[in-house]
Amino acid sequence: MSKPIRILIADDHPVVRDGLAAMLSTQPDFEVVAQAVAGSQAIERARSYQPYVMRLDLEMPDMDGVETLKHLRNHLPVIQVLVFTAFDTDERILSAVQAGAKGYLLKGAPRDELFQAIRIVSEGGSLLQPVIASKLLKHISQPNDAGQATPESLTERETEVLNLLAKGRTNKEIAEILVITERTVKFHVSAILTKLGASNRTEAVTIAAQQHLVDL
Repeated sequence: MSKPIRILIADDHPVVRDGLAAMLSTQPDFEVVAQAVAGSQAIERARSYQPYVMRLDLEMPDMDGVETLKHLRNHLPVIQVLVFTAFDTDERILSAVQAGAKGYLLKGAPRDELFQAIRIVSEGGSLLQPVIASKLLKHISQPNDAGQATPESLTERETEVLNLLAKGRTNKEIAEILVITERTVKFHVSAILTKLGASNRTEAVTIAAQQHLVDL
């Protein structure tokens, strides 16, 4: 049996934290290793407990979710962050994705959707609810000409990889589907990010959809 997915829950509401911990603990492949009530505490406990996934609210004391995301991206990039929040404003969504969020779900999402999102981001994939993707598409910054990819500028293989990224596939899954190594997949993903002018996979997929390179 593979190791369980180690999860850190960061939320300033104790009822929400306890409820999430109880719900996530029903899954045999999940292990809630720590909880945090503030952004700085989330970072501290991330260092101590080394979770695979942090489930993060955006409204946090002393350091909000976006600042927490930026710190994790710069200092603990191996931790995959899933934003799970009540905030659905376009600016909040865009800021979180640009700061490094690998997934963005609204509180009230079905539990199965939350379970799926945790599993996807833990393996390096990305996931946005359709309503979140729609809002993000309307407000994401337009890339400049140098970063404007076209169907012609992407190679055939890069286009295949991009379409699989849009489906939330992990590097391992893409490698298996295309019968190539994970290292080769990482090379193609890096090239895609460069050509799209994106800082992460989630932003790349959103830009690609905006340019009609893929369908979300």
